[in-house]
Amino acid sequence: MRTPIAAPGIQHCSEAIRVRETGTMRYSAITMSMVSLLCCATLAAQGGATTAATQQDPAVRLREVLPDSVASQVLSIAAEATSRGLPGAALEQRALKFAARGVPPNDILDALKGQASRQMTARTLLDSARKGTPGGDEIEAAAEALREGVAGRDVATLAKSAPSGRSLVVPLYVLGSLTTRGLPSDQALERVLQRLAARASDAELESLPQQALNARNGEPGADGRAIGLSHRPAGVPGAGAPAQGGPPSGVPANPAGHGRPATPPGPPSHPGKP
Repeated sequence: MRTPIAAPGIQHCSEAIRVRETGTMRYSAITMSMVSLLCCATLAAQGGATTAATQQDPAVRLREVLPDSVASQVLSIAAEATSRGLPGAALEQRALKFAARGVPPNDILDALKGQASRQMTARTLLDSARKGTPGGDEIEAAAEALREGVAGRDVATLAKSAPSGRSLVVPLYVLGSLTTRGLPSDQALERVLQRLAARASDAELESLPQQALNARNGEPGADGRAIGLSHRPAGVPGAGAPAQGGPPSGVPANPAGHGRPATPPGPPSHPGKP
């Protein structure tokens, strides 16, 4: 019996169907592979983001580097500060910084309690001297200046005398750094205000502490003379004499800059004591 031979049109249609089915299967396989790869990539990215966020979370890091009881107290101090409108995150970072330096846990707690108290004082001083609500970074800079020996009245005077709209962060850190380097608080204030009046940029202000240190170790300039006179024994000619005025050598009066420096003259570049 002879096998029926399909008509050419029918045979062509059958072949087309087989090709279409094969192509569809290949397309589906490729699509599934792409979807699978995308899912894996998404999960990997999410996992990496979660890991990075965990590593950057101060609460997690504090519990890794401090005893549980101390870490809990640190977080409690920071949370209370935040609830009062103070920069509690700065306290957490301070605790991490001290832990990295090997400061004993109990000393870290004492340091944070003291800094939280200074933050409250700093906010009161800034509120009373300047219109508007001070930023958290300004409060922390003022608290740091107080820690470094700047008188509260000088913090308030700086806030009141600084140009309107200019951030106080860098001027406050510079004020504290000059005081730490031996310049009396009122004389350090005078230097900073002179530079602010001359519309010095933040970068120019940041150079003042190093200039004062260089002047003290080498050829004395205005800041060096002030530091030297403030440390001269009583009875020696020149003791208590006022420092010469004028800006330090090499500081041009360029337009003022704004904002906190990438590495301010306060912590971490000038760690000081806890």
